[in-house]
Order: sequence, then C-alpha cells, then structure tokens
Amino acid sequence: MRVVLHISDLHFGTERPLVVKALERLTHVQAPDIVILSGDITQRARKMEFAAAGAFMDRLAVPARLVIAGNHDIPLFDVATRLLHPYWRYKRVFGSELEPIHETPELLVIGVRTTRRYRHIEGEVSASQIERVAQRLRQAGQKQLRIVVTHQPVHVTHAVDQEHLLRGHEQAIRSWTDAGVDLILGGHIHRPFIRGLHDHFADLRRPVWAVQAGTAVSSRIRHDSNNSVNLIRHAFEDMPRYCEIERWDYEDTSDEFKILERKTIPHPLTSTLDWASSGSSSTDRRQFRAR
Repeated sequence: MRVVLHISDLHFGTERPLVVKALERLTHVQAPDIVILSGDITQRARKMEFAAAGAFMDRLAVPARLVIAGNHDIPLFDVATRLLHPYWRYKRVFGSELEPIHETPELLVIGVRTTRRYRHIEGEVSASQIERVAQRLRQAGQKQLRIVVTHQPVHVTHAVDQEHLLRGHEQAIRSWTDAGVDLILGGHIHRPFIRGLHDHFADLRRPVWAVQAGTAVSSRIRHDSNNSVNLIRHAFEDMPRYCEIERWDYEDTSDEFKILERKTIPHPLTSTLDWASSGSSSTDRRQFRAR
C-alpha cells in the first residue's frame, strides 16, 4: 500500500494555528509516502510566508514531496518582481523545478505549472505542456498510479466556480486521458470533491477522476466546507488493484481532522481499448463509478 497526502491552498499568512497542528498530527499518524501540495502556499508570496510554509512542510516529515506554485505564490504588489522574477521567492524554499515529477514503481506524479505572471487569478495550460505531460504518461508502468497535479481545477461542481476553470482544461483532460492518467489533482477554489470526469465528458476513452482539495490550514474557508485534505491509498499489491480516496475535514469541536468521505476506484483502470469498445454508454459507465 502506498499512501499519498494531497494538500492545497495553505495560504501561509492566514493560517489557523490549531489547524496547522491538527494536520501535523494527522500526517504523523497516517505516515504518507509522499505529500503533494497543489499551490497557493502563501497568501502574498512574502519571504516570511514562504519560510513558514517551508518549516511546516519540514515538520510533516514525509519522505517525499511534490510542490507546485499557485497564483498567490507570485508577488501581487511588487510589479517588478512579478514581471522579471515571479518565482524567485518560491524557488528559494521549494527549489528551481516548477514542473516536478515524482516516480516510483507504484506512483507517477506529474506537476504542471498553470500560473502565469500576466494572470492575477486564473491559470492556463499550453498545448506544449499538455503534450509534454501526455508523453510522460504514455511511458508509465502498468503498476503505477498516474497522477497529474494542477493548481486551477479542470472541473467544478458549482456554477459560481466556472470562471476559475483552468484555461485549456478540456484539451488537457482528453489528451491526458488518452495517455493514461488516473487522477487529476487540484486546488484554487477551496472546495473539496471527487468526481468522475467520464460522467461529464462523453467522448473520454477511459475513466478518470478529478480530485480537488479544500484549503488545508487557512482561515479562508468556504461557508459549506471547513479545512480539508485528501489521502489517497494505492493498493498496488492486492488483486485486483484499487485506489481509495479519502476526504478528511477539520472538526472544530474535536480539534482533529476526521474522515468525511471515502471512495474506492478500481485500478488499474480499464484499458483504453476496453473502454472504447464498451461503447461508453451510461449503462457501461456505472460499473466504473467510485463506490
């Protein structure tokens, strides 16, 4: 079993100290193999905020990490830095690689830079980025759970969030699905959910899931969801193999993260040929929906 902790939108500078400690406790108990941070590490891309976020990540003491920048990790008011060196404060703490890749025999995780210096809030993915990720996915091994990480979401569940969809998301979903992606992780909208994209895109040739994390520790929570993180468990040694996705929300009364939702997804997912030959009908699709 491999365990992935997915966190997002820390927004250090607006963190809730009790929630920070609760997440540290959860992480130490669950002992994930890797932590994935899908952007918005800071509130205003300040040095002290990045330093605090880096110290927090160190305290989690997870063996591996994959981190990408969010729109809040580019200076907003320091225009010169934003235009000339938008990621230099990020790089000082989290390294120079803006599109990191983590690979083991059981996992392939690909980070995608969706932020742009000329976009304040929304993000985009270019055709060259889409193809580069697809090429890497096509090289994945049979036992690997294949994860792509963006900051802005490729799918939303509320109309009010439509404007925050990643520019180029439809092309990305289709290309990455054909190349074999299993999960697309994101953040940005502070609204956690797990959805089968094959239920919303009729032409997808295999099932794929969007997994969104809420804000992990920030006070900038939604009215309908508290601080939230995801745990992904990849049972690569079991037959048949499967993946469990768990949503954990912070509970103020107990001062702990509690599991709120669990979905089990078959893995390896049906092959592209099997999915295509099924006719992709609504009846066929029901067997691939997460339980």
